[in-house]
Amino acid sequence: MTLSSSAPMPKSPLHGPSGRKRDLLVLAGLFVLVIAGLGGLAAATGWEATRAQLGKLTAAQFGILMLLSLVNYGLRSARWHLFATRLGLKTGPIANLRHYLGGLAMSVTPGRLGELVRMRWIRRETGLAFELSAPLMLVDRASDLAAMGLLLAASVALSATGISGALPVTLGALGVAVAVTRPRLLGWGATRLYQLLGFWPRVFARLRAATRSLSVFSQPRVLLAALLLGGVGWGAEGYAFHLLLGWMGNGIGPWSALAIFTFATLAGGATGAPGGIGGAEAAMIALLSLEGVPLEVSIPATAIIRITTLWFAIAIGLIFFPIAERHSLKEHHGLEN
Repeated sequence: MTLSSSAPMPKSPLHGPSGRKRDLLVLAGLFVLVIAGLGGLAAATGWEATRAQLGKLTAAQFGILMLLSLVNYGLRSARWHLFATRLGLKTGPIANLRHYLGGLAMSVTPGRLGELVRMRWIRRETGLAFELSAPLMLVDRASDLAAMGLLLAASVALSATGISGALPVTLGALGVAVAVTRPRLLGWGATRLYQLLGFWPRVFARLRAATRSLSVFSQPRVLLAALLLGGVGWGAEGYAFHLLLGWMGNGIGPWSALAIFTFATLAGGATGAPGGIGGAEAAMIALLSLEGVPLEVSIPATAIIRITTLWFAIAIGLIFFPIAERHSLKEHHGLEN
């Protein structure tokens, strides 16, 4: 059987009103489960101590935490624009910003595959086939892994924090990042996997077509710019974690805070759970405990940093998602006419 790339583009998540309602309910359910789990731990350590720690924070400090998260989203949006430009898309900076921020609504889908909705918007607005725009997602995720892997290695080296498993997590993140940006390697892997399985020829043909587009991102200056934007962005959130712990009276140093934040985020993602939920929180609390931070501080600190990073990103995404959806439909109708 020969490979053919004539398959229709798969439907994206949040497809239609019923899909949007379902996924909003899933988001709400995941949020409630996380808060309930952290609340149970807080109850075990004493609500009074937890409330006392939360009472130390001001509205201005919460604003600073969210501002640092906005730095992260802004720089990663700029990186998305860089990649879109390298791919030759004529969408422009405003459209690229809208696509990137709208896709954040799908951050808690398994493997963040829901963010492929951005490919649907691009296809509607430009007519570009899914397999030709999909490399954007691959290189974007690879850049995050590479930037966070380097941040973890640097922060562990510059701090007194000894994180068991930091080296394999770092090497794993960097290894995956390198692998998914090697067109020949991915093309070879797609061919061998198809030969092994013997089915889904059109899917593997589309995958091979997607890998060929990765070569436009391989220039050293593009990779360096991507690493810089991602590294500073994720570093801003790690610094927010450092500030938060200091405001709660348990500062552990900026490099230690960055190491714990980065490792927990990567470890949570490695579990395959949507948004790393559960795994990231558990890793963060455990590592803070090893640093001598009491549970009455580590639990609310973990809850706050996750709310002001992951859940704040989802909130931004939910604002931009319908805007991106409406605009893409308008552009699509314009192309048809």
